[in-house]
Amino acid sequence: MSNIKVFFLLFVITLVSCQTKSNDKFTDTYSAGVIPIAVDASFEPIITQELAVFEAQFPNAHINPTFTDEVTAIDLLIKDSVRVAIATRPLSEKELKYLKDKTFAPRSYKLATDGIALIVNNSNPDTLISVVQLRKILTGKAKNWKDIYPKSKLGNFKVVFDNPNSSTVRYAIDSICVGEKISQDLNAQHTNQEVINYVSKTPNAIGVIAVNWLDNDKDTTNLSFNSSIRVMSVSRQEIATPVDSYKPFQAYLFYGNYPLSRSIYIIINDPRGSLPSSITNFMTSDRGQRIILKTGLVPATQPVRIVSVSGE
Repeated sequence: MSNIKVFFLLFVITLVSCQTKSNDKFTDTYSAGVIPIAVDASFEPIITQELAVFEAQFPNAHINPTFTDEVTAIDLLIKDSVRVAIATRPLSEKELKYLKDKTFAPRSYKLATDGIALIVNNSNPDTLISVVQLRKILTGKAKNWKDIYPKSKLGNFKVVFDNPNSSTVRYAIDSICVGEKISQDLNAQHTNQEVINYVSKTPNAIGVIAVNWLDNDKDTTNLSFNSSIRVMSVSRQEIATPVDSYKPFQAYLFYGNYPLSRSIYIIINDPRGSLPSSITNFMTSDRGQRIILKTGLVPATQPVRIVSVSGE
């Protein structure tokens, strides 16, 4: 081979190598390395548990989660700042096309069924509500507790969410208000924990948060919630009664009795089959799904053992 051909071959190999290094900023393998992921903060408690067990299984793997709002989590995935996002929706057709045009092949997998919980102050005696009544509150048609509960002395509603860009707010707009404009009087507290703290101190408040934030660590049966607040029972009927209203217990999420439920997805964009694929396989595996089961949510693939919650 002539010197010119040898030089040209080495030049091409070097060029390809440089391009590979510049285009692939992630150097992780299936069982080792460090990667960032973006997580809807609604699921911080459950995902923190998943990552702890995963890293114990793979000591050389480290997952750095950014707990943020759903809009930002998906945006980080679209921009290729992360290759794993956990949210309450898969990618839209527009988002899929954008990534596929860049020769990526993103995939979405359902992890669990979650619920939207409505919480009130421990001093509030009114804990039954219908979806119709909730819609009136969120759209501003009902402004005072007396508009829903005539005997109430609590005054105006103080409705609190976690974050304006959160999946909880999107759920309220898309699935509860259903085309009606959401009220501008709603308050954002930034995090789910701050919502709990606010409601626990505010008698006329009603908080809207993800169910996995209400876990009672002392109760392994998942039949009770955080004792600092009260969890409302929700009905699909126009007027809620004890007979047709349900709390977001695991059994009621599983059977579909609880009306405010949604799915949790893990979305990956992993052309190399490395850590993003590994963490996805773990979370959707028997072990990962058992973690979801123990937190009180409904796993996507793991069978659920139903415990009676009669009287709730």
